[in-house]
Amino acid sequence: MHVGQICNRSLVTCNAETSAAELARKMRDQHVADVLVIEHRDGRLTPIGLVTDRDLVVDVMARGRDPAQLRAADIMCTDLETVLDSELVYDAIWQMRKRQILRLPVVDAHGALVGMLTADDVAEFLASELTEVARLRKRNPALPSGYAAHR
Repeated sequence: MHVGQICNRSLVTCNAETSAAELARKMRDQHVADVLVIEHRDGRLTPIGLVTDRDLVVDVMARGRDPAQLRAADIMCTDLETVLDSELVYDAIWQMRKRQILRLPVVDAHGALVGMLTADDVAEFLASELTEVARLRKRNPALPSGYAAHR
């Protein structure tokens, strides 16, 4: 299955000039833990950064910085790893494990934003795959364990 088939397409976004205070309100109002920072490039929305609730706590609140004066550009993660919507889910899982990240912005072949793939999306996908495997066993209870259909 391809990443574009399971990613979340309902995203909370902002531009680089959005204040940290507004980011916090967006997260609260939309019940999300991150906001994707985007810009318009060649008529497309392109992800350029990510701000998480942890960024707000560690970089703003814990340091006593004024959230009304800080912008998304000041606190966003700019080392943004993305995944193509046409890539296989298992390749995206490998990428997430390698980089030790919980979310990947999904883009098309032109770099335009498509959605966000999260660890929760991956877990839901894998759970459904395992459920289907378990159903095979229920449909064929007489098959011995390890039975191969091609024998």
